[in-house]
Amino acid sequence: MEKFHSFDEIKQSLEKQETNCKAIVNYYLNNIKTKAHLNAFVEVYEQSALEQAEQVDQKIKSGNSGKLAGMVIGIKDVLCYTGHEVNASSKILEGFESQFTATAVQKLLDEDAIIIGRLNCDEFGMGSSNENSVHGKVLNALDEERVPGGSSGGSAVAVQANLCTTSLGTDTGGSVRQPAAFTGLVGIKPTYSRVSRFGLIAYASSFDTIGVFSRNVKDNALVLEVIAGQDDNDSTVSRKEVPAYSQSIALDKKVKVAYLKETIASESLQPEIKAHTLEVLEQLKKEGHQVEEVDFPLLEYVLPTYYILTTAEASSNLSRFDGVKYGYRTPNAHNLESMYKMTRSEGFGEEVKRRIMLGTFVLSASYYDAYFTKAQKVRRLIKEFTEDLLNNFDYIVLPTTPSTAFKFGEHSDDPVAMYLEDLFTVQASVSGVPAISIPNGQDEKGLPIGLQILANSFKEAELYAFADYLMNIKK
Repeated sequence: MEKFHSFDEIKQSLEKQETNCKAIVNYYLNNIKTKAHLNAFVEVYEQSALEQAEQVDQKIKSGNSGKLAGMVIGIKDVLCYTGHEVNASSKILEGFESQFTATAVQKLLDEDAIIIGRLNCDEFGMGSSNENSVHGKVLNALDEERVPGGSSGGSAVAVQANLCTTSLGTDTGGSVRQPAAFTGLVGIKPTYSRVSRFGLIAYASSFDTIGVFSRNVKDNALVLEVIAGQDDNDSTVSRKEVPAYSQSIALDKKVKVAYLKETIASESLQPEIKAHTLEVLEQLKKEGHQVEEVDFPLLEYVLPTYYILTTAEASSNLSRFDGVKYGYRTPNAHNLESMYKMTRSEGFGEEVKRRIMLGTFVLSASYYDAYFTKAQKVRRLIKEFTEDLLNNFDYIVLPTTPSTAFKFGEHSDDPVAMYLEDLFTVQASVSGVPAISIPNGQDEKGLPIGLQILANSFKEAELYAFADYLMNIKK
């Protein structure tokens, strides 16, 4: 079977009866086995995927299949799926089997998508390189000495290496967009509350979003169209109507685009990324669009604000993992207190423990106002500033990452250097607005460069249209 480049190709092949869902699943299963060394998958659902494929084939024959019939999807190892293990790539959830299915996953199943397995990630979504997983690191298929990005590294590589059609990741501060940039994919973080978080193992509840990886904009739009929308199981999810994103990806007007002076002028920005970003902006001007440089004086405060608030929320959320009810429990305890302490010390990885401790510190009585309360106020300022910009401009364009994919171990001993990898992605996360990363050429080593686009809340349809337009004018 030849490689499929889009879901449209799969549908055409199914309609012409050149293939069937079972053959497609077997094709991907064979690829997964061939490329097992990339370590993208934590677990492959071979039997259930083949059973699903047979059921979908029957639905196609009877003419009542869903809109995702024939699409094979991998899910990040933080999304629950009834009867399957999920452990957020952490030892502390060792052997835990989910008792329910995440709403986003259920919506995929309802439209006859085939779930092929769960994908490796940084532990509890905490990391920018996928080096913090109990299952080991994920390799970038373009250069196996380099990281695929994090935390959704397995989700990115699964699509990059043609191990599934699309995949779900999660994005708290850039965990879909950064890996998408490092692997040459399209990756979206939707508006906060656009997709239900029910069944998502929480890292930072006021930031966490479920996003999508794909090779092209239309496939991405179709998956988001399916998983978005209201859910009675999540009180924070929006009840706004979900547009047919995949049916409206044509840009039919001249647009007004802002780019942030501070991002282009950043000393940490790789020169080739700067050049490719400016090239796109010049191309937009030539096409008759309005492009303006704007100041974003709050840029230096975005990253500290993000890390203060997310570590605080992580400290609270991860307190539920104690070895009492489920998951890992230390065999070395001699009383209740030592069981709690040793279970958490042995069960959590170094990066997770670092963030829990930071979060506990900023929430402590002596420092709550100095750090947490102040960060909440700064978050409001960043959100208002970003929204004001997006009320005056259709889009904000900036690089997705300061650098292309770095080598394993390059930032391992310097947490601050690792955190700086999120410098350009956290603005959308702190503000809650949607953002997408699309491929924007390569550097001199042949490594992908990402371009990031932000739009106003619930403007995913417009975001997809502009992203698709940019991908086409750059060809």
